[in-house]
Order: sequence, then C-alpha cells, then structure tokens
Amino acid sequence: MDKRNLNWVTWGFLLLGITVMGLMLSGSLRRSSHITLPPPGAGTSQAAEEDPFADNVLTVVEITPETVQAAIESLYRPERYRRTVTVEQIWNGGSGIYEIYAAVSGNWTRTDRTFPNGPARHTITDGQNIYIWYDGEDAVYAAPSGNLPPDTEQFMPTYEDILELPTEDILTADYRMLLNIRCIYVETAEREGHTMRFWVSVETGLLIAAERLAGENTVYRMGAPSLDETEPTLEDFTLPDGTVLFRGLESTS
Repeated sequence: MDKRNLNWVTWGFLLLGITVMGLMLSGSLRRSSHITLPPPGAGTSQAAEEDPFADNVLTVVEITPETVQAAIESLYRPERYRRTVTVEQIWNGGSGIYEIYAAVSGNWTRTDRTFPNGPARHTITDGQNIYIWYDGEDAVYAAPSGNLPPDTEQFMPTYEDILELPTEDILTADYRMLLNIRCIYVETAEREGHTMRFWVSVETGLLIAAERLAGENTVYRMGAPSLDETEPTLEDFTLPDGTVLFRGLESTS
C-alpha cells in the first residue's frame, strides 16, 4: 500500500475511532463552542501585505499550492515541548469535546486523554513501541506501534499529511492569522465527500488547528494554539510501576 493510500486509511481509522467514542459518550458529552475556526474561504493571502517569515530563517515570497509543501517542510519544529490539544467531534444533533495533554521529547511522545466520564487514557511511545494504561488500573498494555504516527493518539493529523498530498489535491494555500498566530493555511479539494483544512504555525512549524468537513458540515476540528517549549518531566515517561522509559536530557548526559 503506497503512502497516499496509507494516509487515507490512517485518517479513516482515526475518524472511525472518534465516531465510535462519540456514540458511546453522546449521552454525557456537552455541546461546546470552545474551538472556533474561521469559516471556509475566510481570510486573504497576506503575502503582498507583509512577510510572515520576517523573523524566521525561512523566507518565502509567495505561498501557493505548488510551493506550500516545500515551505512547511523547511519550517523549524521544536524537538521538546508540551501542549494541550482540544478535539471536538460533531455529529447530527450533538457534539463532544475532550482534551489531550501531549509531551514530546525527540522520538518520545506522552499523551493523557481525558474524557468527560470514564478513566483517562495514557500512552507513551517512541514511534516503535507503545505503552497504554488507564486511570485506576495497574496493567500496562505494551505492543509495537506499527506504522501509526504518535499524533494518532492525539486524534489529530500532522504536517506529514500535508507533505504527502498530491499537488492537485491542494485547493488553497496562503498565509493567514489564527488567534494572532501567523500560519500557513492549506485547504484540500473535496475527495470522497470530505475536505480538510490545516493551519501550521510559522513560528513553531507545528499544526495548531485542523478541520474536516463533510460537504459543508464540519465533523471534526482540533486546536492547539499554546505551546510550552520546556523539557517534559521525568514523570511524563514513567510507567505506573515506576519504570522509566526515557529520561529526556539526562539520557544524553
């Protein structure tokens, strides 16, 4: 299976998981407007008005569907950071929202996914193996992580999804501001009834917002505008029994 097909299979798996979880929790999840993104087509290219890369190593005169992938690939991305990702799933008659804490250090990623009801889910992965456990349980499930990227546990796409898009699938690409954050914006053409919208921060190179639409209806959105670039703690990569999987900066000293 080539990368393009694998990418869409991964998205299908991701959204299936969201849908199943939403149906399970639909009786308790609250309606929410915590994630507010501009409507499709809002905002204009700022390339002619200002240089969004003025204080960045990368200087790009114009962002177009033909140049956007090279621009995103060249952005600096921090190797160590912590942030909270807010994910909202929307279905007919309701919506559900939950948060995922993510701590990243090199290849290692820790996630803590909190649901309105039920135990929180915790994972640690180095991209090759994954460890999963839940609040109130001592057992830890360990297995190879396969080809699924760490961002899958955060229920979000990643910039690699943009880099793997065929150029003809990119409908719009330009500079846009989102919550006073300078971004590269990408919108895909409709495929199998769905379109995707991405906002990648110029400052961090990280995806800070995304939206998936079925026709004109938003069915998924995520937002992670805030970033803490301090080193994750030792506790972030420690299993419930005290086993330390990764010591961060200590491992290189």
